[in-house]
Amino acid sequence: MSDIATPARSVAQSTRALLILLKARTFIALILVFAFFAFAAPNFMSAANLVIMSKHVALNAFLAIGMTFVIISGGIDLSVGSIVGLCGMVAGWLILHGIDLGLGWSIQFNTVEICLIVMAVGVAIGAVNGFLVTRLNVAPFIATLGTLYVCRGAAMLFSDGRTFPNLGGNPDYGSDSFRLIGAGDVLGLPVSIWMLIAVALIAAYIARRTPLGRYIYAVGGNERAAALSGVRVGWIKMFVYMFSGLCAALVGLIISSQLVAAHPATGQSFELNAIAAAVLGGTSMSGGRGRIGGTIVGAFVIGVLSDGLVMMGVSSFWQTVIKGLVIIAAVVVDQAQQKLQARVALQAEAGA
Repeated sequence: MSDIATPARSVAQSTRALLILLKARTFIALILVFAFFAFAAPNFMSAANLVIMSKHVALNAFLAIGMTFVIISGGIDLSVGSIVGLCGMVAGWLILHGIDLGLGWSIQFNTVEICLIVMAVGVAIGAVNGFLVTRLNVAPFIATLGTLYVCRGAAMLFSDGRTFPNLGGNPDYGSDSFRLIGAGDVLGLPVSIWMLIAVALIAAYIARRTPLGRYIYAVGGNERAAALSGVRVGWIKMFVYMFSGLCAALVGLIISSQLVAAHPATGQSFELNAIAAAVLGGTSMSGGRGRIGGTIVGAFVIGVLSDGLVMMGVSSFWQTVIKGLVIIAAVVVDQAQQKLQARVALQAEAGA
């Protein structure tokens, strides 16, 4: 009897060990990617490159955090890249023109007011997405795809497709500090990194320590069961899309500040990087499962991969192919993890 039990116990231990490796796949991927480019790409480990790379990672991470909440709830948000472009144009318009009241009168804004207005725009667009999904029962893919086109078109209309240049601001109106959002640093770290840390901590706290976070997971895991349990599913979905819009607005502010300019095409395909980071970090596309910490690591993998390929002189076309393969591999590994978890659960029941 013991001879039979020993091989079975060995298989169970091997299965659990493999499951642990799959759960840690994002960290392993980050270490491997980082080590590869440290040897293969010249100056990859230089201080200047690490600072630039951290700024790029921050942009992906902001969008990926918002996308994680949306995917956990069972949805998808394809509009975040266009929201980035539109919010950047709104910031540029407010800095250069303010709000024209006619008859030679206009309202000018300082940096804080500009940031609040732009963030409100992002939240409002997220609310529109939420309204389409919850009240009009439009599929999330279609609703956010439509919003993607609307926001991109609106960004073009702001300037007839031209760039808003010289967004250094005006000291007379208190908007000259706008460039510090993207170019400033505090205690040696860029302001955008501090912003990311704050948003990540808030998101992680919501996800793990609040009833709202538990409701988001419940809605994604089983929407009908959550509704029968008294969860206000519509409001939960509204929140995740509004939060995603807020994260996109922050990225629009950061990019326009870094470049001291705003272009309506900014943010194209950013939604793909956000989805890739979330999925690579362990967020399940079927909803109900994901972690903010894993998403941050996933954003680092995507950021390191992108910058490393650029430094190695790899064609942008091949970069797109590689990112697509990474997304496919992440989904395949996630499916394998779910099957292994089910097997471990069955083994535990059988052992009991």
